Amino acid sequence: MRPRNLDEVVGQAELVGEGGVLRGMAERGDLPSMVLWGPPGCGKTTIARLLAAAAEANMISFSAVLSGVKEARAVMADAKALRETTGRRTVLFVDEIHRFNKAQQDAFLPYVESGDIVLVGATTENPSFELNRALLSRLEVYVLDPLDEAGILDLLERAVEDRERGLGGSDLEVAGGSLELIARLAGGDARQALNHLELAAREALSRGAPLDPGLVQQVARRDVAVYDKGGESHYDLISALHKSIRNSDVDAAIYWLARMLAGGGDPRFIARRLLRVASEDIGMADPRALEQAAAAAHAVEHIGLPECELALAQATVYLCLAPKSNALYTAWKRAR
Repeated sequence: MRPRNLDEVVGQAELVGEGGVLRGMAERGDLPSMVLWGPPGCGKTTIARLLAAAAEANMISFSAVLSGVKEARAVMADAKALRETTGRRTVLFVDEIHRFNKAQQDAFLPYVESGDIVLVGATTENPSFELNRALLSRLEVYVLDPLDEAGILDLLERAVEDRERGLGGSDLEVAGGSLELIARLAGGDARQALNHLELAAREALSRGAPLDPGLVQQVARRDVAVYDKGGESHYDLISALHKSIRNSDVDAAIYWLARMLAGGGDPRFIARRLLRVASEDIGMADPRALEQAAAAAHAVEHIGLPECELALAQATVYLCLAPKSNALYTAWKRAR
């Protein structure tokens, strides 16, 4: 159900909707190098692909998780040769660009400066912390928001009705409230929502039964165990937790916290992220938020699992309900 054009993109209207800033630049063929910063499943990869298509540019996708700088240099050399022979620019999409260390990121600098590539990096992490200053100064940073429940519900309804790419050609019966529950559990992650829909639909069809909220809950619980502590899902889940807190979505935040802990996530890693949220997303709007996060971190160190789980949950709920402000983060960034 990947969008086939920018009109089919759910969310991010200010960037890629009608009159959106990125859409306009792509359609003029004037696409800048950039970073797309946003939570998992908000459309970073899809938007990069569609922007390249709108700009009629060559598109190469590259994963910082699966490949190294040597491969990146080879790709960029090919892009330079293509530009010299045909005049056509290459959009180099680097997923999880923050996985390259700051020294490795220097490899992109000469190609970005010369215009031989349009670098589009995707990250779930704050670029100000994860990208080196030399590279960051040459990139535009665009923040992608997590999808709201209405947007995810719209996407799920399309998937159920679409006869060509979705479930419209099946005999699936969807009970009331099922899609709404999937949308709520997704925590702003369209990919997660579609995965849950696919799993639940497959199970419902095999049983010859409707897809109902009970089945959705079963699928969601089963998915909790599928968690790689050292892999990509580890970073996806902590990012989803962070963004759920930022959006004051208590149910989603508790869900992502439970998923990480049930899957064997390191509570110290989670506690460190809560400390970051308290300063970065709340700051002086509620100074006690940092105290709550610090208390949870103290509990993790001194009583450990499973007793510290409630302390993490308490801090998570407090941070969700606290007023949000990035004024402190913004002021510090300017000062640096």
